[in-house]
Formats: sequence, C-alpha cells, structure tokens
Amino acid sequence: MTIRVNGPGTEWHADDLRAAAEAGPDAVVVPKVDSAETVRDVERALEAAGAPDHTAVWAMVETPRAMLDARAVAAAGERLTVLVMGTNDLAKELHAEHVPGRAPLLTGLSLALLAARESGKVILDGVYNDVKNPEGFEAECVQGRQFGFDGKTLIHPSQVEPCNRVFAPSTEQIARSRKIIEAFDEATREGRGVVTVDGRLIENLHVEDARRILALAEALAGRA
Repeated sequence: MTIRVNGPGTEWHADDLRAAAEAGPDAVVVPKVDSAETVRDVERALEAAGAPDHTAVWAMVETPRAMLDARAVAAAGERLTVLVMGTNDLAKELHAEHVPGRAPLLTGLSLALLAARESGKVILDGVYNDVKNPEGFEAECVQGRQFGFDGKTLIHPSQVEPCNRVFAPSTEQIARSRKIIEAFDEATREGRGVVTVDGRLIENLHVEDARRILALAEALAGRA
C-alpha cells in the first residue's frame, strides 16, 4: 500500500507526512519533488514522525527543474526507491500538447530514465488520460516499455489488465531468456569464449538482461 500526500509548499504537506508515517505504508508518494533537498526534507520528516524502516519514498518528478536535476533527485536518499513521472504537470509546465508519441516530453522522459538507471531506482511512466481510448493507452504502454520504464501509473481499473500484459515478460521472452542462460552456462563449463543462440552472438550483457527478465517473471508469478 502507498499513501499519496500533498506536495511540498502546501499547507497540508507536513501534517500529511506525519499521518503517513504513523500509518506505516509500504511507501509515501510525494508530488512535485524537484530537488535533492526536497527528498532529504521528506525523509527527515518521516523519520522524525517515526516512520518504520520499510516505508519507502516514491518521488513524483513533474517539472522542468525536476527533469534537469533528476540525477541529484534520484540519488538523494536511502528511502527513495521509485521515481514517478508526472507527465500531465510536465506538459503543463512546458506549454506542450498531449500528442500520440509524446514527442514534446521525450527529453524529460529520457533524462529521468537515465537518472533512475544510474542510481538503480525503479521508474514508472506517467498516466494516460483518455480512458475511452484503450488502443491509445496500450500503444503508450508499449512505448513506455520500449523506453525502459518499469511500469505505468494508472487512473482507471480498465487500464490494469493491458498494462500488466504489456509490461510483464512474454512467454517468448521467458523462453528465450532461459535459452540464453543455458547456452551461456554450458559454454562457460566447456571453456568456450563464444556463445551463439539462434545464430546471434551472446555476450554478458545479454545474459544479465535474461536474468533480469526471469527474475521479473518469477516475482510476478509469486504475486499471482
């Protein structure tokens, strides 16, 4: 369970953090996080209010400053585990239009992704507003997965199934990942320096990605 609090600078923010700390959720979602100092302030407030060690911070990054300082934000605190793209607010701040393919937002999305990957944090794509356009939603999920996002934030129950389907490893991905790992392990045992699977050269980076895919599949299966 996560609890979303009001953002820094609002009159409710401090009280919300104290109440969230007392509730002890899995994570506290904080909007409008645009600096490392904001992350540190949130963590100090949670700890002062007695938040349990398991309560993480999910930082919503949704302003130009947040995009430009994403690296510092992502690395700012020990409780911070997830970055959440606030694409609606980012578009507003940029005076950008919501268009298929999200070209006006690609720079910000990429900067946040780079920061998340460098710091080893999870990053979730922003919401899709048109709940009556399932095709558009699924296309944006596919785009987010291709970019490298770990998942997507949702605003309607109808979006849960297609989102899970798109972001979960496919049967083909799982089978190929197992094949890559088996081939690599066999080559290692035999002292071979070159490994191919289905005619394609396999390197350590492919094996690492295969292990990541299998770990994700196992984690999802454990929650089914």
